[in-house]
Amino acid sequence: MTEKFDAIVVGAGPAGSAAAYVMAKAGLSVLQLERGEYPGAKNVQGAILYSDALERIIPEFRDEAPLERHIVEQRVWMLTDKSHIGLDYRSDEFNEEKPDRYSIIRAQFDRWFCTKVKAAGALVICDTVVKALLKDAQGRVIGVKTDREGGDILAGVVILADGVNSTLARDAGYRAELDGDNTALVAKEMHFLRPEVIQNRFNIGEKEGVAFELVGTLTKGKIGMGFIYTNLESISIGIGCMVGDFEKGGLTPYGLLDELKAHPSVKPLLAGSEMKEYSAHLIPEGGYKAIPKVYGDGWMLVGDSAGLVNSIHREGSNMAMTSGQLAAETVIALKKEGKACSTQNLARYKSALDDSYVIKDMKKYQGMPGFLHGNRHVFTLYPELMSQAASTMLRVDGLDKKSKEKQVTKAFREKRGLFGLVGDAIKFARAFR
Repeated sequence: MTEKFDAIVVGAGPAGSAAAYVMAKAGLSVLQLERGEYPGAKNVQGAILYSDALERIIPEFRDEAPLERHIVEQRVWMLTDKSHIGLDYRSDEFNEEKPDRYSIIRAQFDRWFCTKVKAAGALVICDTVVKALLKDAQGRVIGVKTDREGGDILAGVVILADGVNSTLARDAGYRAELDGDNTALVAKEMHFLRPEVIQNRFNIGEKEGVAFELVGTLTKGKIGMGFIYTNLESISIGIGCMVGDFEKGGLTPYGLLDELKAHPSVKPLLAGSEMKEYSAHLIPEGGYKAIPKVYGDGWMLVGDSAGLVNSIHREGSNMAMTSGQLAAETVIALKKEGKACSTQNLARYKSALDDSYVIKDMKKYQGMPGFLHGNRHVFTLYPELMSQAASTMLRVDGLDKKSKEKQVTKAFREKRGLFGLVGDAIKFARAFR
């Protein structure tokens, strides 16, 4: 006899584990399937965890989760080939009792989160590939087909949390093929250093951390950015561009990463470190307009599978967990009411998403992907002009400051023109509306 669950969750990342945990905690019979040898097996990279989303699901997570450092400083650097100009924000308020953000190592965090799913009562099976969705004669999803013997498993609803490249959703026709202009390919490395070296180098305390966001000429005029995060005994560094840009040739993820590591502003931060881990990862960055339909008859999409990433603020894990929680709460409510997970009833999930910060934030920045695709000079021209302006104003060479200001203004107008500068400012402002 084919076993049937209240819900099947495909994927054991933050979105999938959030959904499975919330449903299991409410007493539903839940099966979570993961293709990796263990949760997080395919995620060696470091990342940023935003506390609020997880705290709403597991209030006591700080007592046991494998957290690295709480972030007390955010640095945004605009790089040219030989310089950087930056904006830093650091506050002792971030040394609060319950910090807002932490650096984490996904392999460890995902594994821990799944132990909580198991403890809540869900059945977790790893090293299992879901080959297809099972449907009844009316086209309603009623379960999954796995690569295990007798691997057809039935469920009242299937929640897909299998990442941006969700073959299940694509094969079922629930979302389009992967779009290279809406998807970033990020290359990442882990560089190991002694904790005291990290603390001295980044001017931080024993548990404190720093997060960098890097933009500029490092992506060769392509849409993308880099990052650096401090962990307890390592530094996570990475850089990515749109898949479509890589497909056009001339760039490789590892080539960009090597150049980033050799940059004069970045190289000293990694000095003496030992690189032990390398990975590449796809991230959905099409924004609000690229979000597919997130529910249907017997199924829902959460996290990266639904394209829920705010690339402007580099937020993903929080949106993943929130969407997983909202999907789970929808199933729980329908179960209590004795209602099926039909298309009409699962529309509640979309309504809940729309009312949350997830869709509100993504809608706010819905014009940004279009702005970046149409104005790639912002990654090259403006970093160069800003660097040149800073160099001119900071040099003490006998030239009066009024003359220096005129030089800076002249450079901006010659390289972009008055109408170009005003037009860029207006388009940029509109993209943030």
